[in-house]
Amino acid sequence: MPHRSRLGILLLDLPPEHHVAGIDFWSGATGQPITPDSTDDDWNSLGVFGGWHVEVQRTGSGTPPRWHVDIETDDIPAEVDRLEALGATRHRDMGSFWQMLDPAGLVFCVVGIQTGEAFERHAVTWP
Repeated sequence: MPHRSRLGILLLDLPPEHHVAGIDFWSGATGQPITPDSTDDDWNSLGVFGGWHVEVQRTGSGTPPRWHVDIETDDIPAEVDRLEALGATRHRDMGSFWQMLDPAGLVFCVVGIQTGEAFERHAVTWP
C-alpha cells in the first residue's frame, strides 16, 4: 500500500550546557524569535524556512551538539522498511518513532506527520 514521506524538520540537538547559548545564537543568526513549546520545556521552534521546520531540542547530558533531520511520514513502519532497503539501519526504537542511522552513521528520525499543511504540499508518495 502506498505511503507518503518528506524530509521536513531540521533539529538542533543541544545538551543542557549549550542549550541557552544555542537558542540565543540561532535566534540572532536567523532573525527569528524562539517560540517555546507550551507542553515541553526541552523544545523550542525557530519557525519555518522554505517549508522546513527548524526546531531546537535540549538533549541529555553527554549527547554531542549536532544537527539531525526528521523524515515525517503517514506510515512509520513502511518508511522505516523503505529506508532500510536503501542502506539505513534502525538505531533506537523511541516508542512512537524510530531513530535511525544513514549508511555513514548520521542520526535521523522517522516520525509521524508534524507539519500539517507543509506535509500535504511537499510529501512524496511511495509505492
